[in-house]
Amino acid sequence: MSQKPTLATVWLDGCSGCHMSLLDVDEFVIDLVGLVDIVYGPLVDMKAFPEMVDITLVEGAVSSEDDLHMIRHIREHTRTLIAFGDCAVTGNIPAMHNRFNMDDMLHEIYTTKATHTGKMPTDGVPALLAQTTPVHAVVPVELTLPGCPPHVSLISYVLTELLAGRTPDLVNRGHFG
Repeated sequence: MSQKPTLATVWLDGCSGCHMSLLDVDEFVIDLVGLVDIVYGPLVDMKAFPEMVDITLVEGAVSSEDDLHMIRHIREHTRTLIAFGDCAVTGNIPAMHNRFNMDDMLHEIYTTKATHTGKMPTDGVPALLAQTTPVHAVVPVELTLPGCPPHVSLISYVLTELLAGRTPDLVNRGHFG
């Protein structure tokens, strides 16, 4: 009996819409569970990223020191890394703050406009990076799936092709937004 390929999903700085879209593939989820072992992500209870994963879908942009550390670790332990959704592909909404000075922005949010403590929370909050970046700006990726979120047909197509040992042809498939 051959071992099934492994699949992980990761959620960095994003809204979880890509993961919701993954769940919206309906019957394909049942097929997918038969084709892969889901070894990491918000849908399973694993606390540490496995030693090696065949396919990892990464949702969200790289916005914090934790995101940066995580994506570098995941890249080292993943054979096929997929930037999953517009935030992972372009930075999208999380990167909108890049137009502003971080210190000025945080002062405005947590001091000037604050209604409670008047200071930025630090307990359990990872340090923000000066700039939010798409995943490919930090580590190499094999594929990008655009969309906010990617359409369910694109997700199922890409996973089906990869699991069949083929490279998905993404020309004229998927779109941003």
